[in-house]
Amino acid sequence: MDATSEASFAEFVRAQWRDLVRAAIFLGAGPHEAEDIAQQTLVRCYASWQRVTDATNRDAYVYRMLLNQLRDVRRTRWWRSRVDVEADGRVDDASSQVVLADAVHQALDGLTKEQRDVVVLRYFVQLTEAQTATALNIPAGTVKSRLSRALAALAGSHHLSELSEEHR
Repeated sequence: MDATSEASFAEFVRAQWRDLVRAAIFLGAGPHEAEDIAQQTLVRCYASWQRVTDATNRDAYVYRMLLNQLRDVRRTRWWRSRVDVEADGRVDDASSQVVLADAVHQALDGLTKEQRDVVVLRYFVQLTEAQTATALNIPAGTVKSRLSRALAALAGSHHLSELSEEHR
C-alpha cells in the first residue's frame, strides 16, 4: 500500500472505529468482543483497501464485512461455550444507563437475527435503506418489511414497556 492509501486508511479507521464497535455491540457482541470484531474487520479492510475504496457504497461494504466477521466468530465452538458463561454471569447494576442498555439489548434479543440486523444497521449505525439493503444483500423492500415487523415487535416488548412504566 502506498503512502496516500495508508493515510486514507488511517483516517478511515479514526472516523469509523467507534461506530464499528457500537454496531458490533448492538449486533450482540460483548464490549471487548466488539472491539476484536471491529479490529478484525479493519484488518480485512486493510487487506482489500482498493476494493473498499472502489465500492459504490463504502459504508455498506464495510458493515457487510463487519456482519460477516461477526458471523464467522459465532460459528466457532468457542463462541457457543462463551455465550453460556456470559448468560450465567450477568450482574444487575443500579445505574439507569445500565438498566436502559440492558432493556434495549433484551428487546433486541427478542427479534429474529434478520430483524435485528436491519434495526441495528438502519437506526444505530444510521445507514439509509439502500445502504442497509446493500450491506445485507437483500432488496430494499425486504429491508422495509423486516424493519416494520421489527419495530412492531419492539413496540410490544415487555422489556421496553416495563422501562417506560418505571419512568412515569
